[in-house]
Amino acid sequence: MIDAKGKTLGKIATQIAVLLRGKNKPTFTPNVDTGAFVVVVNAKDVKLTGNKLEQKMYYSHSGYIGGLKAINAKKMLEKFPERIIMHAVKGMLPKNRLSNRLITKLKVYAGEEHPHKAQNPIKIEV
Repeated sequence: MIDAKGKTLGKIATQIAVLLRGKNKPTFTPNVDTGAFVVVVNAKDVKLTGNKLEQKMYYSHSGYIGGLKAINAKKMLEKFPERIIMHAVKGMLPKNRLSNRLITKLKVYAGEEHPHKAQNPIKIEV
């Protein structure tokens, strides 16, 4: 479990990517999923440095002509704070079929509450 309150987006995303891939374990194998499940809380309080809140853009396309939508990081943080962390981590994972399996092991929540209390997650400092 990682608390994103007041932490920089890039630093958190690199740590999460390492944990998801299992690179912190001695049994790491690049083509095998040896990573752990990661729960991130307080995604709404993540920090972006510089002018990224106004200048960084997130794009999506509907598939139709003229269907390109652009939203800046400030609006994305207000509407969907989970997607910012998911997008950053997905970009740091390998570009193959293994990354689709790895990204499903990442659970991101905007607030403090999460439904994984029964698993007794270990809190990791970043």
